This record gives sequence, C-alpha cells and structure tokens, in this order.
Amino acid sequence: MKKKILTVDDSRTMRDMVSFTLRAAGYDVVEAPDGQAAMTAIAAAKVDLVITDLNMPVMDGLTLIRKLRAIPTHRSLPILMLTTEADEKKKAEGRSAGATGWIVKPFNPDKLVSVVQKVCG
Repeated sequence: MKKKILTVDDSRTMRDMVSFTLRAAGYDVVEAPDGQAAMTAIAAAKVDLVITDLNMPVMDGLTLIRKLRAIPTHRSLPILMLTTEADEKKKAEGRSAGATGWIVKPFNPDKLVSVVQKVCG
C-alpha cells in the first residue's frame, strides 16, 4: 500500500511541485493550504508523513506541529518543515515543537524524495 503524505503550504505552486515530485516517486499526496486545513485533512484520512511550510495564514507550521503532537496518535508521526527559513533559531523552534526534520526551499526534488524515504519508507 502506498504511503500517504500531506503537504501543507499556502503557495499553490509549491504544493504542486512537492505533490508532483512525491507522486512521481510513488507516494499518495493530500494537500492543504494552511495548518487549519491540514488538521481537517488529517482528521479525514490517515497520513504517514506531514510536510509543512512555516509561514502560513490561518495557522502556521509551528502551531500545526504543536497541535499534532498534542494528539496521542500523532506523537510519532513524522513531520518535515519545508520552508525558506534557514535561521538556526527557527530550526531550534521547529525541533522544540516536534519537527522530525527541516528542508530549506528551494528544494532539490531528489533530496526531498531521499529524506521522505528515510523518515517514512
């Protein structure tokens, strides 16, 4: 059975690029434009990995991670941050919130697939 990945980004173009890359690698992809929509998507379908942007309207990536980590069934769900933020302080905030990993945009498609394979198979 294919692994299902949720990609969360307010940029339609970025969601399209991530989805295209992951579908080409054999994954099912669900998309959400912000953290609130991501919470709804996760409630509707089991996902194996979340890839989220940091800066989004409605609910940002750090808030999304904290909310997911507060749900017992999602405490070990792999969550990758995919963001333009490369600042060490932001990365530390991400780790503190519960992020599994951090990828800086613009991303290399092969590197994204490699990281996804490492964290969710």
